[in-house]
Amino acid sequence: MEKADLVIIGGGPAGLAAAVRAREAGVGRVLLLERNPILGGILNQCIHDGFGVIRFGSAMSGPEYAARFVDMAKDAGAEAVTGAMVVGLSPERTVTYITPQGLFEVQAKAVILSTGCRERTRGALGVPGNRPAGVYTAGVVQYLMNMRNLSFGRNVVIMGSGDIGLIMARRMTLEGAKVHCVLEKLPFCSGLPRNVRQCLEDFDIPLCLAETVKEIHGDDHITHVVTAKVDEKGRFIPGSERTIPCDVLVLSVGLIPENELAKACGIEMDPVTGGALVDGHLMTGVPGIFSCGNGLHVHDLVDLVSEEGERAAEQAAAYLRGAIEKPMVPVTVSGGIRYVLPRRLAVGEEGYLSLRVTLPGRDQKLTVTAGGSVLVSKRMKRCMPSEMIRLKVKNVPDCQKVEVSLS
Repeated sequence: MEKADLVIIGGGPAGLAAAVRAREAGVGRVLLLERNPILGGILNQCIHDGFGVIRFGSAMSGPEYAARFVDMAKDAGAEAVTGAMVVGLSPERTVTYITPQGLFEVQAKAVILSTGCRERTRGALGVPGNRPAGVYTAGVVQYLMNMRNLSFGRNVVIMGSGDIGLIMARRMTLEGAKVHCVLEKLPFCSGLPRNVRQCLEDFDIPLCLAETVKEIHGDDHITHVVTAKVDEKGRFIPGSERTIPCDVLVLSVGLIPENELAKACGIEMDPVTGGALVDGHLMTGVPGIFSCGNGLHVHDLVDLVSEEGERAAEQAAAYLRGAIEKPMVPVTVSGGIRYVLPRRLAVGEEGYLSLRVTLPGRDQKLTVTAGGSVLVSKRMKRCMPSEMIRLKVKNVPDCQKVEVSLS
């Protein structure tokens, strides 16, 4: 059995950043395991720009951003194994993985889970109708167009307003397809406002809110969809149906954090985010196993994913030194906040909170209180469920709970 000080599972932006920072923090052998043939994760198929503005002060494409971190990880001395599918993780931090060369086991002193997300498919939505060809998730369309140089479909309907769907609406328009509309079941867009402006408004692509696909039609290949308006409870409104001819239906209906390894290891999961429950050190309920990036909760910007990977590496290095055994205070939410991470903060330390609101709002007050004291008070000009809010909390007191509220 191999041995390593730190094993990082997932070689996307979070895992690469964690590998670099772990080596900088003095961790000995850092082993990065990635199931794809190359490092970089989803970044390799994101050829649009906008990455690295916060981190590097420059708008880079996804492959450029990934290449920068791959070079940094190599220079830092981190070991990377690609084509390595991790099939087992024990509470004792034994990692089992498979490569074309065979089955391997490595005993780690600490593990960071940076496993990313997968897309929600049609099967998870339960859309009635036939099961013809021509129905794709947005990430698959992005991969086929950007990585395989394939073009398909000339009449497109996009179901869901996630960021990848908005970006692919622009991409397919530039390739000559007619994107009839982007349908969103909610009364507000699920993607970032900048993507709505740059990908839909600039290309005159309609965004239809409170409307979704009711039926899919076609035998061998999709021929058209029937859409309908929905009420505030998501029920179809009779008489609002319309038929849209199309040869491609793109699904952009959300991401699900990849956490099968964490679940098999007995790590407690958050029912709201789909990721692990972590404390202020980004450590899960199993000692020595940390979680970060989109495998923990879905982020808006890759720069923030990298930053969280670096924090996880710093905390893993502290764990290896035996320097993070401190009491924790639970964190609760109220007043229009969907979730907050982490769910516990370390007493006396500086902590970072990531949260999302339930509904859009303007001119609202975000407050963090603990033991009768106000730790953070911030006036929010605009709150959107699609935009993650991040807060820094200093000197967390020893109290019963820290409460985050929006009013």
